[in-house]
Amino acid sequence: MSSRLIFFLLLGLDAFILLLETAHVSISYNEALLLYGNKSFLQEIIKFFICIFGENDIGLRLAMILFHLGSVILLYDISKKYLKSSRNRLWLVLIFILLPGVISAALVVNHAGLLIFGLLLYIYLSDKFKEIYIAPLLFAFALLDSGFSYLFLGLMVYHFFEKNRWMFLYNILLYLVSISIYNIKIYGSPSGHFLDIMGLYSAIFTPIVFIYIFYVLYKRFLTKKIDKIWYISTTALLISLILSFRQRVDIEVFAPYLIISLPLAAQSFVSSYRVRVKEFRKKYKIIFVISLIFLVLNAVIVFFNKELYRVLDNPKKHFAYDMHVAKELATYLKAHNIDCVKTNYKMQLRLKFYGVNECDNIELKELSLGKEKDANVTIRYNNIAVYKADVTKINNR
Repeated sequence: MSSRLIFFLLLGLDAFILLLETAHVSISYNEALLLYGNKSFLQEIIKFFICIFGENDIGLRLAMILFHLGSVILLYDISKKYLKSSRNRLWLVLIFILLPGVISAALVVNHAGLLIFGLLLYIYLSDKFKEIYIAPLLFAFALLDSGFSYLFLGLMVYHFFEKNRWMFLYNILLYLVSISIYNIKIYGSPSGHFLDIMGLYSAIFTPIVFIYIFYVLYKRFLTKKIDKIWYISTTALLISLILSFRQRVDIEVFAPYLIISLPLAAQSFVSSYRVRVKEFRKKYKIIFVISLIFLVLNAVIVFFNKELYRVLDNPKKHFAYDMHVAKELATYLKAHNIDCVKTNYKMQLRLKFYGVNECDNIELKELSLGKEKDANVTIRYNNIAVYKADVTKINNR
């Protein structure tokens, strides 16, 4: 079977699984806030797809899935520069697809998926054309999303060492434009968020993959095997670590910069594997297999996450709880001819997406799961109660 056919089969399977998963999640409060809050480029894209496909979970998440699929195609093409074997490029794509952070970016409506796609698009085009021809794309990035500001910092460092004065000055300008539009600030006093961000990076990549990426970036610095991707990824990583000493870092902004360094990590791994005789390749095979097992297990847990309610003593400790309940709750309410309620502001905004609006004459009050009191509404997964509430009509006369 040709590598191209395997690639498209992998891409098709990835898309199929992601589309199926949209049926098992609800809009979260943060997603609803992005959809109904301050205007942004990503919000306009999501609203465009909702306008075409309707106000449902497919319409909500299709843009993120398409960004993800576009990122997979771009990564495969970019990796040709770093990996000569098509077989190795397919393994890289598989690892990319299985990364926890990538799965999250493909399903959750936030800026991470847009950033991954934008960064890979820039790298792809910069390999094909001169910098001057893709300068308009960078200007568009400065206007579209604040997360691209760290791309300009990385390119500033890159062009400084490459002695490209005009592109160096241009990226300074773009960075100033970006921080002025989005009012990006460094704040806080020295505090202990360093370990937090290291833990988040480990969760996004799995510990083995994160440690190896960190090692590769450091090793390439020592051996002077550095290129544009290295500058972009390393600059963003260092900034995130420095900022973590003073403030809580928005991981969805910084993680994409580390994700795009996967071709460098793959090239280093393959190179280290090949220069060793067969007797000394065993540990590399073990590391790869263990990493792949962890990634597959993580993907299984993500896609079958509702099974975890069977073993949790408190359903609200579930890592995806914020993306559950709302859809089922809205379905129950509308089945009982209730199309408006008054409830807490987070659930209110989530229910709005499913057609349950705000009103003053019907109150929805969430109850503690620990209480034995019977509730009007009980949402269950696998016969486990995960949400209870009372619905009460209020006489305002």
